[in-house]
Amino acid sequence: MSERNPLPLILTAIATVVVTVGSLWYYGYLHIAKPEDALLLNDYTMLKTVPGEDYKVSLSPAPQVAQCIDGVLVLFDTEQKGLTGVLVDKRKRAVRCAGQETPEVGRP
Repeated sequence: MSERNPLPLILTAIATVVVTVGSLWYYGYLHIAKPEDALLLNDYTMLKTVPGEDYKVSLSPAPQVAQCIDGVLVLFDTEQKGLTGVLVDKRKRAVRCAGQETPEVGRP
């Protein structure tokens, strides 16, 4: 009985992992996040509107665009391709969109 050389099996396993990760990244199923990709929630402030009081905002728009998807407010960044996020509160609850039906607890 001869011993088998484990080196080809180890190299095959490593090559398989590298090719799999590379393929997932190439087709967009894997995104390696960088610190500059993050949008912090403290970068946003809600301006409370009070009837009869004026408030001032900048005329130039923010680089993010919001869209309602499945009743949840999703932010898309127009400057950094592929950067999206769900707007949440401090308890990580998703901010819902007005004008769309929101799912009720216990109902499909």
